[in-house]
Amino acid sequence: MSVRVSVEQAIATIAFSRPDKKNAITAAMYQAAADALTEAESSDGVRVIVITGDGDAFTAGNDLEDFLRSPPQSDDTPVSRFMHALRVTSKPVVAAVPGIAVGIGTTLLMHCDLVYASERAKFAMPFTQLGLCPEFASSVLLPRLVGYQRAAEKLLLGEPFDVQEAERMGLVNRVLPAEELMPFVHTQAKKLAALPKESLRITKQLMQADLQSAVSGAMQTEIQHFTRMLKGPDAKEAFSAFLEKRKPVFR
Repeated sequence: MSVRVSVEQAIATIAFSRPDKKNAITAAMYQAAADALTEAESSDGVRVIVITGDGDAFTAGNDLEDFLRSPPQSDDTPVSRFMHALRVTSKPVVAAVPGIAVGIGTTLLMHCDLVYASERAKFAMPFTQLGLCPEFASSVLLPRLVGYQRAAEKLLLGEPFDVQEAERMGLVNRVLPAEELMPFVHTQAKKLAALPKESLRITKQLMQADLQSAVSGAMQTEIQHFTRMLKGPDAKEAFSAFLEKRKPVFR
């Protein structure tokens, strides 16, 4: 299923593992990741969750060919299950970003508690370039995190940005040399795992309390627009152009 799951020292690591495809995510991978998150949340032996990608990428986002074969048609799809499982987990989630993080590869970071990235990491949310709209409550979370104008620049233009800008914006906690990323993440995860789990759970719950309703509402509204726009002419042109390796022409 191209998702690697391991548990060691009370830390569950969930890694997107298609390095030859820059860890592009298929429906089967979303389901595997959702199942791993749900199992980690319910396991007494897991105190912390780490999400990463194998190789030199975090994830290039959706595998477009798989995505077009099985587009999301409702809020009960593998990608929706993954989003829900990550959103509701009460345990600390630490992201380790070794390289590119595109689309949901960037938006999922807004649902993690700590985000550490390699100096090689790059980010992009190219939804408008694909004739689509934001997802995973990024229309709510990104403006709150970085301010409206910065969020507008990233979501309206959809252009990539580097890890130094991501750190300045507050999307990333710390930037590290590539070889130091995973050792540092494991050190941070071990610190969390050694703390009282009830203290961690309540602290996370308190910090997120005022956001829960807004995030839930945004996700529902976004998926309605997203599924409608996915069937529209702009998205069809964008995807065709991508697969044909040409520049799209929007009319």
